[in-house]
Amino acid sequence: MNLLDILQPSCVRSPLQAADKKGVIDELVELLVASGRVSDGKSLKDAVWTREQMRTTGIGSGLAIPHGKCAGMPGLAMAIGKPAKPLDFEAIDSKPVQLVVLLASPPDRASDHIQALAKISRLMTMDQFRNQIYAAGSAEEIYSLLASQESPR
Repeated sequence: MNLLDILQPSCVRSPLQAADKKGVIDELVELLVASGRVSDGKSLKDAVWTREQMRTTGIGSGLAIPHGKCAGMPGLAMAIGKPAKPLDFEAIDSKPVQLVVLLASPPDRASDHIQALAKISRLMTMDQFRNQIYAAGSAEEIYSLLASQESPR
Protein backbone atom coordinates (compact mmCIF):
# COMPACT_ATOMS: atom_id res chain seq x y z
CA MET A 1 0.00 0.00 0.00
CA ASN A 2 1.45 3.32 -1.12
CA LEU A 3 -0.26 6.19 0.68
CA LEU A 4 0.50 8.54 -2.21
CA ASP A 5 -1.94 6.48 -4.30
CA ILE A 6 -4.80 7.58 -2.02
CA LEU A 7 -3.63 11.10 -1.09
CA GLN A 8 -3.65 14.08 -3.44
CA PRO A 9 -1.67 17.22 -2.51
CA SER A 10 -4.95 19.18 -2.64
CA CYS A 11 -6.26 17.00 0.21
CA VAL A 12 -3.70 18.27 2.71
CA ARG A 13 -4.49 21.44 4.69
CA SER A 14 -2.33 23.30 7.15
CA PRO A 15 -3.57 25.00 9.14
CA LEU A 16 -7.12 23.73 9.37
CA GLN A 17 -9.78 26.40 9.87
CA ALA A 18 -11.92 24.27 12.19
CA ALA A 19 -11.15 24.27 15.90
CA ASP A 20 -13.22 21.30 17.12
CA LYS A 21 -13.45 17.59 16.35
CA LYS A 22 -16.66 17.66 14.29
CA GLY A 23 -15.53 20.74 12.35
CA VAL A 24 -12.19 19.11 11.51
CA ILE A 25 -13.89 15.96 10.22
CA ASP A 26 -16.28 18.04 8.10
CA GLU A 27 -13.42 20.17 6.73
CA LEU A 28 -11.36 17.13 5.74
CA VAL A 29 -14.35 15.46 4.06
CA GLU A 30 -14.93 18.69 2.11
CA LEU A 31 -11.34 18.48 0.80
CA LEU A 32 -12.12 14.99 -0.54
CA VAL A 33 -15.36 16.24 -2.12
CA ALA A 34 -13.59 19.22 -3.73
CA SER A 35 -10.92 16.90 -5.17
CA GLY A 36 -13.56 14.63 -6.72
CA ARG A 37 -12.58 11.65 -4.56
CA VAL A 38 -15.96 11.57 -2.77
CA SER A 39 -19.30 12.42 -4.38
CA ASP A 40 -21.55 12.16 -1.31
CA GLY A 41 -19.93 14.30 1.36
CA LYS A 42 -22.92 14.16 3.69
CA SER A 43 -22.94 10.35 3.78
CA LEU A 44 -19.21 10.25 4.46
CA LYS A 45 -19.45 12.88 7.20
CA ASP A 46 -22.26 10.86 8.80
CA ALA A 47 -20.27 7.61 8.55
CA VAL A 48 -17.09 9.10 10.03
CA TRP A 49 -18.96 10.94 12.80
CA THR A 50 -20.98 7.81 13.70
CA ARG A 51 -17.72 5.83 13.93
CA GLU A 52 -16.17 8.59 16.05
CA GLN A 53 -19.09 8.48 18.49
CA MET A 54 -18.53 4.75 19.10
CA ARG A 55 -14.89 5.22 20.09
CA THR A 56 -12.43 8.04 19.65
CA THR A 57 -9.96 7.79 16.80
CA GLY A 58 -7.49 9.94 18.75
CA ILE A 59 -4.95 7.14 19.03
CA GLY A 60 -2.39 9.01 21.11
CA SER A 61 0.95 10.76 20.57
CA GLY A 62 -0.84 13.71 18.95
CA LEU A 63 -2.52 11.74 16.14
CA ALA A 64 -6.15 11.11 15.22
CA ILE A 65 -7.25 8.88 12.34
CA PRO A 66 -10.99 9.33 11.87
CA HIS A 67 -12.29 6.96 9.24
CA GLY A 68 -15.45 5.72 7.60
CA LYS A 69 -16.87 3.74 4.75
CA CYS A 70 -19.14 5.27 2.14
CA ALA A 71 -20.86 3.71 -0.88
CA GLY A 72 -20.25 5.23 -4.28
CA MET A 73 -16.54 5.86 -3.87
CA PRO A 74 -14.26 4.48 -6.59
CA GLY A 75 -11.51 3.65 -4.08
CA LEU A 76 -9.76 4.65 -0.89
CA ALA A 77 -9.12 8.33 -0.28
CA MET A 78 -7.23 10.19 2.41
CA ALA A 79 -7.11 13.78 3.65
CA ILE A 80 -4.66 15.22 6.18
CA GLY A 81 -5.09 18.30 8.29
CA LYS A 82 -2.96 20.06 10.86
CA PRO A 83 -4.96 22.08 13.39
CA ALA A 84 -3.89 25.70 13.87
CA LYS A 85 -3.19 24.73 17.48
CA PRO A 86 -3.30 21.32 19.19
CA LEU A 87 -6.90 20.16 19.44
CA ASP A 88 -8.84 18.12 21.99
CA PHE A 89 -9.91 14.96 20.17
CA GLU A 90 -10.66 12.96 23.32
CA ALA A 91 -7.55 10.92 22.55
CA ILE A 92 -6.86 7.73 24.48
CA ASP A 93 -3.79 9.34 26.09
CA SER A 94 -5.78 12.53 26.90
CA LYS A 95 -3.25 14.62 24.94
CA PRO A 96 -4.27 17.10 22.25
CA VAL A 97 -4.04 16.14 18.59
CA GLN A 98 -1.49 17.78 16.29
CA LEU A 99 -2.38 15.93 13.08
CA VAL A 100 -5.62 14.47 11.77
CA VAL A 101 -5.56 11.85 9.00
CA LEU A 102 -9.02 11.08 7.61
CA LEU A 103 -9.41 7.82 5.71
CA ALA A 104 -12.46 7.05 3.57
CA SER A 105 -13.18 3.85 1.69
CA PRO A 106 -15.95 2.02 -0.11
CA PRO A 107 -17.65 -0.67 2.01
CA ASP A 108 -16.20 -3.51 -0.10
CA ARG A 109 -12.55 -2.52 0.45
CA ALA A 110 -12.15 -3.55 4.12
CA SER A 111 -8.72 -5.14 3.59
CA ASP A 112 -7.29 -2.05 1.87
CA HIS A 113 -8.85 0.15 4.57
CA ILE A 114 -7.10 -1.84 7.31
CA GLN A 115 -3.79 -1.83 5.40
CA ALA A 116 -3.93 1.96 5.06
CA LEU A 117 -4.73 2.44 8.76
CA ALA A 118 -1.82 0.17 9.67
CA LYS A 119 0.59 2.00 7.34
CA ILE A 120 -0.33 5.41 8.77
CA SER A 121 0.03 4.10 12.33
CA ARG A 122 3.44 2.55 11.54
CA LEU A 123 4.77 5.78 10.02
CA MET A 124 3.61 7.81 12.99
CA THR A 125 5.39 5.52 15.47
CA MET A 126 8.70 6.71 13.99
CA ASP A 127 9.71 9.47 16.40
CA GLN A 128 11.78 11.52 13.94
CA PHE A 129 9.09 11.43 11.23
CA ARG A 130 6.30 12.24 13.70
CA ASN A 131 8.24 15.22 15.09
CA GLN A 132 9.00 16.50 11.58
CA ILE A 133 5.39 16.27 10.42
CA TYR A 134 4.14 17.99 13.59
CA ALA A 135 6.66 20.78 13.03
CA ALA A 136 5.76 21.17 9.33
CA GLY A 137 4.77 24.71 8.44
CA SER A 138 2.68 24.06 5.35
CA ALA A 139 0.50 21.52 3.56
CA GLU A 140 3.23 21.15 0.93
CA GLU A 141 5.79 20.27 3.59
CA ILE A 142 3.46 17.66 5.12
CA TYR A 143 2.91 16.06 1.70
CA SER A 144 6.66 16.11 0.95
CA LEU A 145 7.48 14.46 4.27
CA LEU A 146 4.96 11.72 3.55
CA ALA A 147 6.28 11.31 0.02
CA SER A 148 9.83 10.94 1.38
CA GLN A 149 8.67 7.88 3.35
CA GLU A 150 6.95 6.20 0.42
CA SER A 151 8.68 4.36 -2.39
CA PRO A 152 8.12 5.79 -5.88
CA ARG A 153 4.86 4.74 -7.51
